[in-house]
Amino acid sequence: MLRTTITKSYLQRTVRPLYPGRPKAMLLDSAWDRSVLIWPGMVAMKTTGDNVTLINGTGHPYGLFGEYIGGDGIDEPALRGVNALGVWTMGLNDEMEVLAPAFDTALTWTDPGNGTFLLAHGMTTGATRGKLVPAGTANASTRPIARVLKVSATKLTLGGLAGTV
Repeated sequence: MLRTTITKSYLQRTVRPLYPGRPKAMLLDSAWDRSVLIWPGMVAMKTTGDNVTLINGTGHPYGLFGEYIGGDGIDEPALRGVNALGVWTMGLNDEMEVLAPAFDTALTWTDPGNGTFLLAHGMTTGATRGKLVPAGTANASTRPIARVLKVSATKLTLGGLAGTV
């Protein structure tokens, strides 16, 4: 359930399980300074223990944030007063929908159309840090987080990768 004020009752989560992955109970790393707004579906990386933070250039994609942490003016862990949150991880047969603004809509997301898949990575720097970006984007994570199964202007359908968490 997404708890919002009446003025934001139109909001919906920007990550949706279709053929569910696994939501893992994690903790927002206490070192996270909330310098970048996080929408559900942006890329998390594991730090120590059960802690996660927004992906950066030093880590690898772990999963997709399941909650708002500042995006659209909502900070669910802060509202609860507990750093607990859900992070979606996907196995090979899992599928998720991710809505903008959790992915970079300014970039070209093109289905190769030849039986192969475009891979989604997490942006590691700048104003779009944590957003999903297509393979080959400068400053993207070295490891992909998912396969892109379908693309539209406002929605990606993602599939898991073999050997993911």
